[in-house]
Amino acid sequence: MVALSKSKYCGLWQCPKIAWLRKYRPGALVLDESVLSRMEAGNEVGDLAMGLFGDYVEMTAYDGEKLDLAKMIANTRTEMEKETPVICEASFSHNGLYCAVDILKKDGDGWAIYEVKSSTKRQKDDGSYDDDKEVYIADISYQKYVLEHCGVNVTGTYLVCLNGDYVFDGTLDLSQLFFISDAAEQVKIEIKNIEYNVAIAEKILQSAEEPDIDLSEACRKPYDCAFRPYCFRHIPKESVFDLYRLPFKKKIEYYRKGWISYRDLLLNAPIKNEKQLRQIEFGLADKGTHVDKPEILAFLDKLTYPLYFLDFETMQPVIPRFVGTRPYMQIPFQYSLHYIEREGGELKHREFLAESGPDPRRALAERLCKDIPMNVCVTAYNKAFECTRLKELAAEFPDLAEHLLNIQDNIVDLLVPFQSGWYYNRAMGGSFSIKSVLPAIFPEDPELDYHNLEGVHNGSEAMTIFPKIKDMPPEEEAKARHDLLKYCELDTYAMVKVWEELVRVAR
Repeated sequence: MVALSKSKYCGLWQCPKIAWLRKYRPGALVLDESVLSRMEAGNEVGDLAMGLFGDYVEMTAYDGEKLDLAKMIANTRTEMEKETPVICEASFSHNGLYCAVDILKKDGDGWAIYEVKSSTKRQKDDGSYDDDKEVYIADISYQKYVLEHCGVNVTGTYLVCLNGDYVFDGTLDLSQLFFISDAAEQVKIEIKNIEYNVAIAEKILQSAEEPDIDLSEACRKPYDCAFRPYCFRHIPKESVFDLYRLPFKKKIEYYRKGWISYRDLLLNAPIKNEKQLRQIEFGLADKGTHVDKPEILAFLDKLTYPLYFLDFETMQPVIPRFVGTRPYMQIPFQYSLHYIEREGGELKHREFLAESGPDPRRALAERLCKDIPMNVCVTAYNKAFECTRLKELAAEFPDLAEHLLNIQDNIVDLLVPFQSGWYYNRAMGGSFSIKSVLPAIFPEDPELDYHNLEGVHNGSEAMTIFPKIKDMPPEEEAKARHDLLKYCELDTYAMVKVWEELVRVAR
């Protein structure tokens, strides 16, 4: 019989190839910063949820660095015989199928399963709540199947997520932080598929031959599968999957028809979108840079001196730490600000990086109001992010609201000329983020290469490092703060260079 844990089963449920690759091609697994961050979040939420029903006994046991599954299973049996009210990481095995239940709670003459997830659930405008992810239901259905085949009377199956509407008031209330939903009806349907899925696993995992499973809509989100680079290795650099704002369902449809390269698309696909066509045409014949001077000039005319370039860095605590915040709320802790006071004037720079540990928002908001006067022109790249943070800060600090909202009202988005197609070259592909536009315009400038930075190269790394600074020794703390400042400074300096390029081509 094939050996399956619940994580392997869920991988199989998403795509049988994932389960096979985990066994036979583990080196193809790509764990980037965002994946590792989600894993950390899952551990943090799981540890906290253990106390949801009061006192508990945890079954986790190790043999050296490895989990001692046999001991965990034996200890679980002992605790159940004692009718311990709450057992965490309760472990079971049946015919090669293994699972550890996040929370197993005594319930009358049986036991209820509570599966904990680090995702949030929020109430919609109509009073209903977000639907549970199908893979979550597959996960809890698998657990119920294993437990029942171990002779356990499963009286309930529940999904525990973070309550996305919970606002921290200074005292963490687990009963309000977590949202518990009854998954019984969905599990009743999904559990019928377990034996079929296990049979597929049996067939696939006992064969050293890679399963012939092609790309599909299941490959939509890169963060859902750490093997995506492996499965996409046969796709050319410029392909249907890079096409600007083409729905993924349509990309898969074209892929299955063999319309993969730009030439395939140009000859066959019924593409009418001007930006997509330009992307294809420039990919096939590098036409240099497309510049729409009248539109760029009209855009530049909206900018006035003094001219400011603003960028925030934020963190997203899974468990809210600061009064008035929610799970995963974006908390700004840093900004960089380049500015030019008059035409032809000197480029100046200001910056702010909060102390790691305390709530950084008040100090940041106060400094920002000092650094940016009211009624001046401010630019941001993809301004929706900065504008939302400013609105949140204004709501939190009413005494600063007028100034913060004034800054927000005067922000112009530097993304617009690129997203609108007024400035385009081949190297941008189908992305108009600053990380795509900057190297496309300045491909040979090491000063503008994020790879040349030390320690912090992107926003994910910034939000991961900042909360950890409070626990670092002085020398390590100093380096981390230096790296954060240099990264954020490059973000706004990049905006300055992009603006200068727009001025150059237009005038």
